[in-house]
Amino acid sequence: MEESEEAGGIPMEVELEKQWRLYEAYNELHSLAQEFETPFESPAVLVVGHQTDGKSALVEALMGFQFNHVGGGTKTRRPITLHMKYNPLCHIPLCRLLLSDSDPTLSQEMSLQQIQAYIEAENLRLERDPCQFSTKEIIIKVEYKNCPNLTIIDTPGLIAPAPGRKNRALQSQGRAVESLVRAKMQHKELIILCLEDCSDWSNATTRRVVMQIDPELSRTVIVSTKLDTKIPQFARSSDVEVFLSPPACTLDGFLLGDSPFFTSVPSGRVGSGHDSVYRTNDEFKQSISLREVEDVKSLEEKLGRTLSKREMSRIGVSKLRSFLEELLWKRYMDSVPMIIPLLEKEYHSTTRKLNEINRELSTLDEVKLKEKGRAFHDLFLTKLSLLLKGTVVAPPDKFGETLQDERINGGAFVASDGVQFPHKLIPNAGMRLYGGAQYHRAMAEFRFVVGGIKCPPITREEIVNACGVEDIHDGTNYSRTACVIAVAKARDTFEPFLHQLGGRLLHILKRLLPISVYLLQKDGEYLSGHEVFLRRVATAFNNFAETTERACRDKCMEDLISTTRYVTWSLHNKNRAGLRQFLDSFGGTEQSNTGSNPLFAGNAPDSSLGSVAYEKQDNKPREDVKLSHLASGTDSSSSIQATETKLADLLDSTLWNRRLAPSSERIVYALVQQIFHGIREYFLASAELKFNCFLLMPVVDKLPALLREDLESAFEDDMDNIFDITNLQHSLGLRKRDTEIELKRIKRLKEKFRQIHEQLSSHQVMTKPCTIPRSDPDPKCY
Repeated sequence: MEESEEAGGIPMEVELEKQWRLYEAYNELHSLAQEFETPFESPAVLVVGHQTDGKSALVEALMGFQFNHVGGGTKTRRPITLHMKYNPLCHIPLCRLLLSDSDPTLSQEMSLQQIQAYIEAENLRLERDPCQFSTKEIIIKVEYKNCPNLTIIDTPGLIAPAPGRKNRALQSQGRAVESLVRAKMQHKELIILCLEDCSDWSNATTRRVVMQIDPELSRTVIVSTKLDTKIPQFARSSDVEVFLSPPACTLDGFLLGDSPFFTSVPSGRVGSGHDSVYRTNDEFKQSISLREVEDVKSLEEKLGRTLSKREMSRIGVSKLRSFLEELLWKRYMDSVPMIIPLLEKEYHSTTRKLNEINRELSTLDEVKLKEKGRAFHDLFLTKLSLLLKGTVVAPPDKFGETLQDERINGGAFVASDGVQFPHKLIPNAGMRLYGGAQYHRAMAEFRFVVGGIKCPPITREEIVNACGVEDIHDGTNYSRTACVIAVAKARDTFEPFLHQLGGRLLHILKRLLPISVYLLQKDGEYLSGHEVFLRRVATAFNNFAETTERACRDKCMEDLISTTRYVTWSLHNKNRAGLRQFLDSFGGTEQSNTGSNPLFAGNAPDSSLGSVAYEKQDNKPREDVKLSHLASGTDSSSSIQATETKLADLLDSTLWNRRLAPSSERIVYALVQQIFHGIREYFLASAELKFNCFLLMPVVDKLPALLREDLESAFEDDMDNIFDITNLQHSLGLRKRDTEIELKRIKRLKEKFRQIHEQLSSHQVMTKPCTIPRSDPDPKCY
C-alpha cells in the first residue's frame, strides 16, 4: 500500500497529520492535568500487575523497543507515563523527558540511557524518603517507527509478601505500592490493563486489587501473560477451551473486549554484548511476531482444531496493541466535544485567578492590609460562633469525628483500673461530629462515665490504718475513719477525670480553627498568601484556648480539693434524718445477728456522729431514745440493766478494742459509700457547670476582645513582619508567572481542540488508526 493512497477519500498523509495533532493535543492535555492538577480527563492505558506477571516485558513489547527496567517492581517508585507516537521516519526511538522543575511546555531530549539514569536517581531519592513512593508521574514522550499511538502509564509492580515479622519491611512496601496503584485507578478516564499470570481464572491475584476500584471491570482489559509457558501445562483440550473462553461465573462483570487477551514475549535483551539475544529492536519486534505465530500453532495442536476468528483476535501482542489503539482512539474521539467546554471553563477560572493575584498585588499597602486584617478577624469569629451553634456547611466526612476517633485524638475517659467505657453505649457515638455538637457529646460521655462510678473497694488494712490515735485519747472513731477513707478514694478517683475532660474539650475547641479556615476558604473570605498573619491569629486562638482551659481546670480542682478536705454531712446525706434512718436500718439487722447494736459504735460520745445521736425527735433524753430501741418499748429495770451491759460490751469491743468487728467494718463501708457518692454528685455538677461557664462561654464573650487587642498590637509593630510584604510580593509574582503560563497553555489547547472538532464535524467520520500504514513486514494492522 502506497502512502499516497486514499482511505475514504482522504489522503493518507492528511489523515496521519490529523491523528498526530489529536494525539499531541491529548498528550499535552494529560501533561497539563499532571502539572497544574487541573480536572481534565485525558484517556490513557494504566498497566497494573504484580512483579512476576511479566509487566515490564509486555510494556516493552507494546512500545516496540526494549527499555530496561521500566516498571520493574520496586525498581520503579514513581508511575511512568509513556506518550507513544507512531513516526515511520524515526528509525531509532526519539525520547523526550518532561522535567517537573522546567517550563511544562518544554521537554528535554534524552537518550534511553540518560532517561534510565534519571529514573534510577529518582528511585534512590525515594528509597530514602519516608513515603518510599510518589504518585507524581515521570512523563516521557517517545516517537518511533514501531510505536503505537498510545499513552501508557506504567505503575510499580504489586507485591505479595510472605507473612511473618521478618517480612515487615516488604509488607509495608507492598501496602505502599497497592495504595499508589489504587489512587491511580480512581481516575475514571483511564483504561486499566490488568495482568494475570495464572492458568486458572479462579485465581484473581491482580483482579482482587482492580475490582476494588472497578468492581464490574467495565473499564478493564484483562491480559493473561506468558502464554507460551502455560500451553504445555494443559493435558486436555477441554482445559484449553475453558482457559481461552472462561465461563461468565469465573470472570464476573462486563470487561472490555468481552474476554481476556493472551500474550507471550520472548526472553532475551537487545544489545551488542555476548549475552544479548537481539542485535536490534527490529529483531526483537520480529521475534514477538514469530512467537505469536508459534502460540497459535501450539494452541491449535492442543485443541485439535483451527482457532476461530474471535479466538485469533485475542492471541498475541499485536492484537492487544491494535485493540488498545482503537479503543483509545474511540475514547479520544468521544471526548473531544466534552473537552472543549471543560477547557473553556478552566480558561475562565484561571483568568479569574490571575485577576485575583493582580488585585492582591495592588492592595499591598499598610492601610488596605489593616482593613483586610480586621475584616478577617470579624469573619473568623463569625465562623467560630456558627460552628458552636451548629451548621452542616463543613462536610462531616472530612472534619467530623466519631467518638472512637475523638478518644484517639483527644484522649479517653479512663478510670484508675485502666478500663474504658464501651463507646457504643454513648448516644451518637458513631456519628462524625464537630463544633457544638461534639462538645455536647463529650460532656454527655463525661456525665455518663463519672456518674456510673462506684466507690473503690475498701480493705480491712485501710480501715485499721485510718483509725490512728486521737490527740486526747486512743479510742477508735469510725466516723472519722470513714471520712478519711472516703475523701482519699474520691480524690484519687475523680482528679484524673478532671484532667481528661479538660484535654478532651481543648481538643474539640482547637479543631474549630481548621474548620473555620475551611468555611472562610469556601466562601472566598480567606487571606491566602498572608501566612505570617494567619499563623499569628492561629497562635493567639490556640493560646487563648489552652490558657482558658487551664484556668477552668484550676477552678474545678479547687472545688474538688475543698470537697475532699472537709466532710459536711448535710452535703452528703441531704439531711440528718436520712442518715439516722440509714444507720438505724443498719443497726436493726445487727441486733438479731450479734446481740449488740452497732449503731452505738458510730454514736459514741467521742464520735463525730454525736450530733446525729443528739438530734431530738421529741423531748425525750438521749438515753431514753436509745433504750427504747434496745428494750423494744419496755421500761423495766431488767431491760435497762441488760441494755447497759450491752452498751458496756459494745464500748469494749469498739472504742477500747482495736479488733475490727464485722459490724464496725460494715458501718465504715456504708459511711464511706455515702460520703463518696455525695462527693461524686457534687463533683459532676460542679465540673460541668464550670467548664460551660469558664471554658465555653469565654470563646463567645472574651475571645473577640482578646483577638482584636492582639491584632491592634500587631498593627503597631512592623507591618512588614506581620504581613511579610516582601516575601508576599515575591510569592505573588511567582504565582502570577505560573498562572500566566497555565493560561497560555489552556488557550493554546482550546484552539487545538476547537480546530480538531471543526475538522471532525466537517468530515463526519475519520479513518481508524489501524488503516495507517506502518513500516512493518507483516501487512496486517499491528
